[in-house]
Amino acid sequence: MAGKSPEGSWMGSQRLIWNSFSLQLLQKVLYCGICHTDLHAVRNDWGFSTYPLVPGHEIAGVVREVGSEVKSFKVEDKIGAGCMIGSCRTCEDCADNLENYCSKKVLTYDGARYYDGTMTFGGYSDHMIVDEHFAIHWPENLPLDGGAPLLCAGITTYSPMKYFALDKPGLHIGVVGLGGLGHVAVKFAKAFGAKVTVISSTPSKKEEALKNFKADSFLVSHDTEAIQLHPAAAGTLHGILDTVSAVHPILPLLSLLKDHSKYIMLAAPEKPLELPVFPMLMGRKIVAGSNIGGIKETQEMLNFAAEHGITALLKSFQLTT
Repeated sequence: MAGKSPEGSWMGSQRLIWNSFSLQLLQKVLYCGICHTDLHAVRNDWGFSTYPLVPGHEIAGVVREVGSEVKSFKVEDKIGAGCMIGSCRTCEDCADNLENYCSKKVLTYDGARYYDGTMTFGGYSDHMIVDEHFAIHWPENLPLDGGAPLLCAGITTYSPMKYFALDKPGLHIGVVGLGGLGHVAVKFAKAFGAKVTVISSTPSKKEEALKNFKADSFLVSHDTEAIQLHPAAAGTLHGILDTVSAVHPILPLLSLLKDHSKYIMLAAPEKPLELPVFPMLMGRKIVAGSNIGGIKETQEMLNFAAEHGITALLKSFQLTT
């Protein structure tokens, strides 16, 4: 979902912060997605939320002001901001354009700190300060509302497909869950030329998966017998993207993988999952995780989405003050 922000005032204390940074952009927030991570943070599901907390890390808007040394953006440019707005810029991960794995990255909200020590707050607001390096150039033909959720849901699914070489035409990809991450994963996989099987605990999502998102087949995750017998899936998947944030069994899903294939966790259940080792050993299967992507790859993802007409399915509503 994406909320459309009204025009509003810019707080005086934040104006002082803005004035102190020559490489910052003042972004007017026009749309901000509601990510499941925001819900986890608000409810403190993971046990480390810091209050007061203003969520929102799928942010699309326009530049209202630029710092004196900003070179890549100008006033009225459309821009995006995602899950992080800073990093050390010197470590090995940062040098490899993987700022998302920097141990000193500055998250968009939830207890993170600006370089001067003040707390960061997210996109459920009128304005945001964004470092030039962490702002995303917005493709002209990509809608701001439908594109905003891609700044988390999009890069979270795009990045592992690229890293684990699941972006090649002719592969067979499984997507577990058809929510915010899952439906975007299906769209990217199809754009890469893959065959896609959606695995969901909700049988009623079959029509949506097959007709709306053009998946090639659909399986109900708790129907173990169907999973084992299904000719389009059993032992045929080159990779699985698991987007489910609730606790769920993965043993029956591992049987869908070909030998030497990858099961990639993208969501973060609040309780540990059971990891069955035997099927991993027998098929040399990999269970891995992936967390968003760096700024360069996020820009690449957004450009790819614009080129292939990929946006998030959403319900839009107007915020009021």
